[in-house]
Formats: sequence, C-alpha cells, structure tokens
Amino acid sequence: MENLTLEERGSLTRRVISLLTAWGMRAPDMHRILDLPAAVGMPTLGVAGEGEPLPDEPQVMRRVGYLVRIENALQTYFPRNTEMRTLWVRKGNRQFGRRSPLAVMLDDGERGLVLVLSYLDCTFAWDMTGSKTDYDQATPSV
Repeated sequence: MENLTLEERGSLTRRVISLLTAWGMRAPDMHRILDLPAAVGMPTLGVAGEGEPLPDEPQVMRRVGYLVRIENALQTYFPRNTEMRTLWVRKGNRQFGRRSPLAVMLDDGERGLVLVLSYLDCTFAWDMTGSKTDYDQATPSV
C-alpha cells in the first residue's frame, strides 16, 4: 500500500472506518487498532471516515492492509451474511484462548491482526512461514 494518492487513501479510510464501525468499535479503539500517531486526534476519523484520510505512515498502512485482507477473507467465509462476519469477529474463539478475534486485534496490536488474518487466510499464513515458491524457477523448461 505504498504511494497511494490522497483520493485512494480517502477511499481506503472510508472502507476501513466503515468496517470497524460495523464491528461496533468506537473512535478510541479505532485509534488503537490502527496505531494512529498521537497527533492524529479523534475528529480526524470523522463520521464513517468522512474526515481526513488516514496518515501515510508505514505502521498505519500495514494495519489497514491487514484489516482489508481480514474483511476479504470474512466475505469469502460468509459471502451472503454480513451479520455472521460481525458475529465471528465479536464471538470468543478457541483458537485465540476463547477471546474474540476483535479482542485479539485490539489487545495484541499488529501481532493480533496477523494472528487473525493467518487464521482466516491460509495463503497469508503460508507466506508468513517463508514457504513462498518462485513459480518461474520451479517450472521445468522444455
């Protein structure tokens, strides 16, 4: 998510704030999950992300990327039921010691986002292990 235009960051901001709002998060928790710098106050988030775009800070954009991938994975798991997506995020899960995925993301920061995304997206988990294959080199030449 490098080199995004101001318009693209604005669109991404609206998408992420809308997602976090649907999960029932309030501004202070949004601030925490996104690891926003202290200089970015709550009014910047605006209502449903209509304020300024999120800052172009590497740690913020990484977290936004994780959240977008989590949202995409949940859409794959529950393609026709948005309520189940929210329920899954808010309900305790054995994988996370009976904590909800939302609590894991809030309490464990970036590590929590990675844990939840790894649980939902096996390709992300595979890539995290360093098991990427260079398919161009793995394909035998004729």
